[in-house]
Amino acid sequence: MEMKKMNVESFNLDHTKVKAPYVRLASVSEGVNGDKIYKYDVRFCQPNKEHMEMPALHSLEHMMAEHIRNHHDTIFDVSPMGCQTGFYVSVINDGNYDAFLELLEKTLTDVVNATDVPACNPVQCGWAESHSLEGAQEIARKMLSKKDEWKEVFA
Repeated sequence: MEMKKMNVESFNLDHTKVKAPYVRLASVSEGVNGDKIYKYDVRFCQPNKEHMEMPALHSLEHMMAEHIRNHHDTIFDVSPMGCQTGFYVSVINDGNYDAFLELLEKTLTDVVNATDVPACNPVQCGWAESHSLEGAQEIARKMLSKKDEWKEVFA
């Protein structure tokens, strides 16, 4: 099926041909002053076959967003995908793919070892009742168990 080229990079990715879990560099954007933002597609679940449940995904978002910044100074953003299959992680001026994989491993290990979900309260979170520490840890453990597959994007 011929598909029209879309403005959003991930809409041009054939989701029927990828093999999760994987980590791929989705895009590099350069600002007017030469700074570059490297956006990684961190896919935890096979598209259209499985997804993360919202309480676990929500907690994983909080935990990754907080813990990744303990290991790297120029994290721009950690954003969950609406399809609930992964996250986009954006880094400023650091396009070292292998170093990013190490950063992700450290961050997910922090999630597995955590005793609570950061900012899991009505003051700091817009839906504080929708969290699952155990669910987030299960997702992180599963992703870590397949880290030797992260570089393989397509089946």
